[in-house]
Amino acid sequence: MLKDLLRLQDLDLKIEVCRTRETQIPKQKEKFEIQRKRLTAELEDREKVVRELLLEQRGISTEIEQKQTQIDKYQTQLFQIKKNEEYTALLHEIELLKKQIGLKEERIITLMVEVDEAKARLEEDKKRILLEQQELDRQCAEIDAELAEAQKERRGLEEPRATIAKLIDSSLMSQYTRIRASKKTGPAIVPLRGEVCSGCHMHVTAQMVNEVLAGKKHVCHHCGRILYAGNDNDDENGLHQHRAM
Repeated sequence: MLKDLLRLQDLDLKIEVCRTRETQIPKQKEKFEIQRKRLTAELEDREKVVRELLLEQRGISTEIEQKQTQIDKYQTQLFQIKKNEEYTALLHEIELLKKQIGLKEERIITLMVEVDEAKARLEEDKKRILLEQQELDRQCAEIDAELAEAQKERRGLEEPRATIAKLIDSSLMSQYTRIRASKKTGPAIVPLRGEVCSGCHMHVTAQMVNEVLAGKKHVCHHCGRILYAGNDNDDENGLHQHRAM
């Protein structure tokens, strides 16, 4: 019975490791999500620059058209004016509008260059960001594969565990399950090392040692773990790393 319980515990601790891996592995993708958001924001910024330049370009073109319409209107009015001072004032307005159009046309030319440069940078950034995103996808795929492997390993352990669990007395199984739940991690059944519980490293009574050596089931009165007789060559079923209380 004790042998079966130790086999069960060995599987449970391996399953515990798998579950821990299943929890930790997806967290590796968090940093990639941060990088992905950064790349998305960077691309949006580049696109915004192009949009704003084009918007300014369209706005200036509209202003030029409006001013040209006003010039055409003023030039029609010139033929209807008879007073020299009014004629001169209207000519002055026309010249002022033409100068404003000239300045805006210069800005249009500058914007055309800026738009071309911004579009070129955007295309370069799109290619670079695409490559970076593909690399993130590749690394995320590796993480997903690692997670799938951990899940497969756990399922491969759960099947024989169910078989072994049926061989164990229900009261002992309940006690084992209760101890496992209270300890959260690590073994519920541990060997004695002389007069010391290897689970908590505390001394137990000589009477308890003798009874455990005689095959009687005992629990450590310090940590509550089930004790069994160990020996110097006992590797604790691979559980020596789980000695925390």
